[in-house]
Amino acid sequence: MSSVKKIQTWFQIHKWTSLICTAFLLMLCITGLPLIFHEEIEELEGKPHMAKQVPAGTPKASLDNLAESALAHYPKKVIRYVYWDEHEQNTTAFSLSDSINADPNNYTTVIVDDHTAEVLETPNYQEGFMYIMFQMHVDMFMGIGGKLFLGVMGLLFIAAIVSGIMLYGPIMKRFDFGMIRTERSTRLKWLDLHNLLGVVTIVWGVVVGFTGVINTASEIVLGLWQAGQLSEMTAPYKNAGPLTGKLSSVDQAVTLTKQAAPGMEPSLIAYPGTPFSSKHHYAVFVKGNTPLTKRIIKPALIDAKKGVLTDLRDMPWFVNALFISQPLHFGDYGGLPLKIIWALFDIATIVILGSGLYLWFARNKATRAHIKRLDKNDEEILTVQAHSENV
Repeated sequence: MSSVKKIQTWFQIHKWTSLICTAFLLMLCITGLPLIFHEEIEELEGKPHMAKQVPAGTPKASLDNLAESALAHYPKKVIRYVYWDEHEQNTTAFSLSDSINADPNNYTTVIVDDHTAEVLETPNYQEGFMYIMFQMHVDMFMGIGGKLFLGVMGLLFIAAIVSGIMLYGPIMKRFDFGMIRTERSTRLKWLDLHNLLGVVTIVWGVVVGFTGVINTASEIVLGLWQAGQLSEMTAPYKNAGPLTGKLSSVDQAVTLTKQAAPGMEPSLIAYPGTPFSSKHHYAVFVKGNTPLTKRIIKPALIDAKKGVLTDLRDMPWFVNALFISQPLHFGDYGGLPLKIIWALFDIATIVILGSGLYLWFARNKATRAHIKRLDKNDEEILTVQAHSENV
């Protein structure tokens, strides 16, 4: 294939992949911008930390007592999950539902003070500006279908980046890197700016696009883990009878897990009967304490009747890839400085997408005008020829 044909092929790939995904990528960039700073936005709104300051070394209430306090607030509900928000120190969150098999979207959150066992708040996370931004960014309120669709848009975005690189290479053989031809037409200025920003944001675009694609497959990844590793871990209980009577201590489940995984802290506890456990186990998910290891989770299963550890394993690589990609997608690894860098790249991408649309419309307009001029010239030529023949 000649170099001209290669450039034409890459141009068509770049044009159509960009056009198909641009509108959705603009939506993702706009909704993603406030999500990068969601913690800072909450602080600007004046949201106080819920737990009161206590002297260092103040003993904490047992997890069992905290669970009792949460259930006392909603006596007709059951606990499905327990988790901890690293940004809300000295608190424990309980996710309650009408039954253990209730709709995952039908839940009530109860946040309890770790020291006093006092219920601090029962927030509704399914309302407000940040909730709308998050749902639009994740699945456009369309569930797994919306996620997978945005995943396809992410793949098209990566294809547009690759094809853009292939087009920009030959251009740079003829011009200086970063050129902006300000003395030429407006369309050429925007073309140069579009190309320059595209090259500058290549790495960021690939990272965010690729991690975004991985995140859209979260249900599939977790489903594979449930059908694979979790099934293996719970296989000895496959034919066991239903779990009846009082459950063993949640505190004991956490203690056993921490003994088996020293240096790790609990991140989530799934109660028996939930999708992330079995009908006979507490599933305690523990994490490390460094910026990277706190994203790598280990599941431990504790017999909810006998109170003994039955299994503890490392997650498969594809699950760890998902957990690592989630914070990386929003620049949530290096504090505020990295978030600002992420936001600047996000804004640059919005300019790239907007300028791409402008260039497409401008090119089409110029093409139509050129065709119109050709048609007019052809008409004039035919008129002169007809007049000559008549003469």
